[in-house]
Amino acid sequence: MYQAIEKRLARFVNSGQSRLLRGGRIGLEKESLRVSPDGGIATTAHPAALGSALTHPFITTDYSEALTELITPPCSDASEALAFLRDAQKFVYDNLEGEFLWATSMPCVLPGADSIPIARYGSSNIGTMKTVYRRGLGHRYGRVMQVIAGVHFNYSPREAFWPLYQELEQDRGFTRAFVDDAYLGLIRNLQRYGWLIPYLFGASPAVCKSFLGGRPTRLDEFDAHTCFGPFATSLRMGDIGYTNRKEEGVGVKADYSDLEAYIASLVRAIETPCPQWQRIGVKVGNRYEQLNANILQIENEYYSTVRPKQVPDDNEKPTSALRRRGVRYVELRSLDVNAFEPLGVSESQARFLEAFMLFCLLQESPRIDACEGREIDENLVQTAHRGRDPALRLQRGGEAVSLPEWASELCDVMTGVCDLLDAGDADRPYSRALRQYRELVRDPDRTPSARILAEMRRRGEGFFHFARRISLEHKDYFDGLGLHRERRAFFEREAAASLERQAAIEASDTLSFDEFLEKYFSQD
Repeated sequence: MYQAIEKRLARFVNSGQSRLLRGGRIGLEKESLRVSPDGGIATTAHPAALGSALTHPFITTDYSEALTELITPPCSDASEALAFLRDAQKFVYDNLEGEFLWATSMPCVLPGADSIPIARYGSSNIGTMKTVYRRGLGHRYGRVMQVIAGVHFNYSPREAFWPLYQELEQDRGFTRAFVDDAYLGLIRNLQRYGWLIPYLFGASPAVCKSFLGGRPTRLDEFDAHTCFGPFATSLRMGDIGYTNRKEEGVGVKADYSDLEAYIASLVRAIETPCPQWQRIGVKVGNRYEQLNANILQIENEYYSTVRPKQVPDDNEKPTSALRRRGVRYVELRSLDVNAFEPLGVSESQARFLEAFMLFCLLQESPRIDACEGREIDENLVQTAHRGRDPALRLQRGGEAVSLPEWASELCDVMTGVCDLLDAGDADRPYSRALRQYRELVRDPDRTPSARILAEMRRRGEGFFHFARRISLEHKDYFDGLGLHRERRAFFEREAAASLERQAAIEASDTLSFDEFLEKYFSQD
């Protein structure tokens, strides 16, 4: 089952250039709800001192004006990415007046959807488009679903890796086609083995009842204000989280067979009208309620655990960027915010994930048929809701397999990957991370999800009080942290420059919003 990757690793070693497996580009994106001193969602505007959420490359907002998103540049080492994330978060804290950042993926107390402010990006056409898109998401899926926070892990091997890998594979085709196919293979394997992420790193086993809004649930009651899953790892990744609905033909299933098929499947959804969304209306009076009434408004509406990514030019559609320039990196989106880490993600997590990505890239990756696709979906949901249940069995090729057995197999194969990533480093950080997470496979009580529930029980805290206490502890951590004056000056310059860029965009608009949308959606 794993012979292919073992042979590939041996070929890299025999080539004398296995160092090219190291130094891949790593980026982190971390979402955090900004909350008021009492722990409610903040209703204030994105702080002006942080710059423009429209144009700032590192500090922006996601769905809500209160959902802060921090983005690192691509870095050649996990420690570098984490240092940038730490400094960005410190800069944010230094510019919050009495507010703080929520430390968990599942949100704070939400007194109804109207309490959630949609993000605003100014008066330009592109800024208006981003706000209208979010308004449409609220109509389609509800605003509450949109304020679940997560961490994204972005990865690409170093540029010099690709020519060597293509040579070792004896592929004589175009390099771009080889790279795109390899990335799609990586993505298929991230789906096959993706259940491992919520098991190891899931940190949302409980939720405030206000999130459920009175909807029926199969979750147990922890107390008057909290529901939980006894064996849950990541309710965020389960069926109470944000998914693209399946009723009335709204469901979308991207095709990861190759890049062309992936693009075609998304374009088809973006261009296909949906009766359910048509009932909302598009332009109602003079106000846009959504960008269009198609199955997807734009590509980003398709919710998936992993995406192929290319950096788009100004106002360029993501599918157009992929079609023109191919895949540049892969974005893994299934990480919960780590409540026990002030940064929301640890260095050991990042080391493990880099090795896991490389394993998925080098492991054989056949195309996913309908049967395997159903197994993948079911394995993810079952792990999210029951990942620590000793009775849980995952599906693999039509046969049942225990989660610890399968996870141990994957860790065994990752040993060779970690050995090569650690070469020349006496500290062996990748192997150390792998050993750490092997222990979580052996002992589910050491997983973040189990630790959260254990702490809630020990302290007699419901979810809100647990999350608020941890959030304030993280605030104290950042309040006590210094920020080098050069780094502070860097973020201040970026904030000022982003405000200037937003003003320039607003001043340069010549099209009406209707004309802008028509031009945007007419791109090849």
